[in-house]
Amino acid sequence: MILEHALLDVTPDRATEFETAFAEASTIISSMPGFLSVRLSRGIENPHSYLLLVEWETLEDHTQGFRQSSEYLQWKALLHHFYDPFPVVEHFTPVLQS
Repeated sequence: MILEHALLDVTPDRATEFETAFAEASTIISSMPGFLSVRLSRGIENPHSYLLLVEWETLEDHTQGFRQSSEYLQWKALLHHFYDPFPVVEHFTPVLQS
């Protein structure tokens, strides 16, 4: 299992619009091979900041399967215009879970 992490800074005053678009986009990502789960959390101290966590079976399910798919183009069209600056995406592998 691989955990994808992205801190999303959404343009101020567009949070509601972003959350609506993300709800639609989540149906796209959840249909992808290797997808396990998605979680979006909104910042308390910075309400325009969101934490995106996506679990994939393998790194390639995200980097090749999703990112190189036509579905990714739909995801991109729905969400990428909300970010300022564009987020850095990182991947993690589990070490300890309880």
